[in-house]
Amino acid sequence: MTDTLTLYKVSAIFLPVFLDFIVEKWYNSCICFNEGDSLNVKLLAYTPEPEKTVATAAKLCYSSSGISDLRDGLTDEKTASFIDMLVSIGHESVMEHVSFTFGIEGISRACSHQLVRHRIASYSQKSQRYVNENGFEFITPPEIEALPEAKAEFDKLMEEITAGYDRIADILTESHKAKLAAAGEDEKSAASKARKLANEDARFVLPNACETKIVVTMNVRSLFNFFRHRCCNRAQWEIRAVANEMLRQCLEVAPNIFAHAGPSCVAEGKCPEGKMTCGRFNEVREHFAKLKNS
Repeated sequence: MTDTLTLYKVSAIFLPVFLDFIVEKWYNSCICFNEGDSLNVKLLAYTPEPEKTVATAAKLCYSSSGISDLRDGLTDEKTASFIDMLVSIGHESVMEHVSFTFGIEGISRACSHQLVRHRIASYSQKSQRYVNENGFEFITPPEIEALPEAKAEFDKLMEEITAGYDRIADILTESHKAKLAAAGEDEKSAASKARKLANEDARFVLPNACETKIVVTMNVRSLFNFFRHRCCNRAQWEIRAVANEMLRQCLEVAPNIFAHAGPSCVAEGKCPEGKMTCGRFNEVREHFAKLKNS
């Protein structure tokens, strides 16, 4: 009886910890790339004093203060309280006064195609027209990486595409160089222009797996929308990893603004996916609560 009671007490202490560990491992397996991957997200710039900027703009809506007096009395505590109120009532237009700029690399073209669908943003992406993709890097999905047979087939195909790209680019370069030379271009100039023209068409064989780099700027309101869609457990694994890292870095700079940001089940308290829901509402909310308290 004593041993049973002791076991019960030990289980009561350690079972919640164990379950918490399992939940965290499960969620991280859903949102992260494999170890050693090339994903790199870096917050390059943001509006100075983002939270006071939002609070200042909002204060103008609710007071008769002049422009020069708007920041009077806006202590850190009052700013945090004001922002919490703005988020709770859905007054998001004032969030548009603050923007964040990220540099993102080590993602696939499949991922960047999803990213640029978020329209209220500015993008600058590595060009496959002006940049030679000879020996291009590529992103391997974790599910393919985990299966040796699939991985071997995937790598073989990437090698074939690389070789095909190089052959097509070389053929096109020689063709363009001859035409440019015939039109009176000197040899050096003709060679440079010919390669750029060749890249323009050779890129058509490049795969969605091709690695790319992109700089993206979004205002806070757009980021809220982006996080609701892309931090969701049903988002594709790669862009979800990007979104979660962007949110983590936003929280370091403006924790009050992004205190309720995340997938819809976190930001709005409900899942909009209907029958397609992941069904893990509590686990997802717990994960993001830990992210915001870390």
